[in-house]
Amino acid sequence: YQVFESVAKKYDVMNDSMTLGVHRVWKDILVHKMNPSPGTLLLDVAGGTGDIAFRFINYVSSVRERQLQRKLKHHQSLSWQEIFESYQKDKFNSVGDSQVVVCDINREMLKVGKQKAQRLGYSEGLSWVLGNAEELPFDNDKFDVYTIAFGIRNVTRIDLALQEAYRVLKPGGRFLCLEFSHVSNPLVSRLYDLYSFQVIPVLGEVIAGDWSSYQYLVESIRRFPPQEELKAMIEDAGFFKVDYENLNFGIVAIHSGFKL
Repeated sequence: YQVFESVAKKYDVMNDSMTLGVHRVWKDILVHKMNPSPGTLLLDVAGGTGDIAFRFINYVSSVRERQLQRKLKHHQSLSWQEIFESYQKDKFNSVGDSQVVVCDINREMLKVGKQKAQRLGYSEGLSWVLGNAEELPFDNDKFDVYTIAFGIRNVTRIDLALQEAYRVLKPGGRFLCLEFSHVSNPLVSRLYDLYSFQVIPVLGEVIAGDWSSYQYLVESIRRFPPQEELKAMIEDAGFFKVDYENLNFGIVAIHSGFKL
């Protein structure tokens, strides 16, 4: 908790520095893999700074915009005024019935996320909840999609977090996890270790004035279960059709599973 309380204000700039901005691409890939449609109810756990939530809103808004344009094309006989009024009415609610709930255990991370949302103009279809991934404050069978990006390795009991993910998802709901993983290529693995242990803590000290927190983050990545082991844990929690996709030689992986 203290680590993320300490790094919250510099979290985004450190992510850009540590990954050379590539974390943005990884998060884009996660949301495209989700492929949410208007009406989707998303729970983003450990998502305090809002990165996944904002991408979700952008994606759903884009889908809604395309649907609206197709709808208007089928009403060629309408007057300009009728088209304008129809467009404005639908445009007013850009995410439709979609909702994203950001749940994070850390008040400081949520605070940063709320400030970003206000600055970037996100409010519609977005809510913030203080909560623990191992004991979520939500009813059973509530959400269509559950995401956790770079958060599951920081929970105390991964198995409990996975059971809670299963509990709060609707039947047919999808679990998606984006997390640092294990590199199989020996050369890439050696270079990655060198960068992780020699460069990242230094960046933490220079940019955030916090060597120890970034040393912890690197160590937590190395202690995290490899892809096949995490896949088995997700299956043990009850999920079906569990698979994963390695990105950048397995530096990160996206795990997916369904509640059937």
